[in-house]
Amino acid sequence: MKGKFETLIAQDAPVLVDFYADWCGPCQAMAPVLKEVAQAHEGKVKIIKVDVDKNQPLAQRFGVRSIPTLILFKNGKLVWQKAGMQTIKSLSDLLAKEV
Repeated sequence: MKGKFETLIAQDAPVLVDFYADWCGPCQAMAPVLKEVAQAHEGKVKIIKVDVDKNQPLAQRFGVRSIPTLILFKNGKLVWQKAGMQTIKSLSDLLAKEV
């Protein structure tokens, strides 16, 4: 996964990574928020999901201690990270600055 992940985040367009788990209620609640954000920024931002149960080394690498945690990468560099529920507006405002 690491090689593929590195390739995904190295894109010119911002990449928003959602660290989640299937059993996590707040993670499930974030799904429609992320879907709407993805539609609003279609073609400008890539959103990928990383299951922390299946990718523990990757979660540990970025210090993910609670989920959901969202991390924004631009050109392979971490530019923003926040744990917990996020609103459509806060994510859209963030992405508008990064696109």
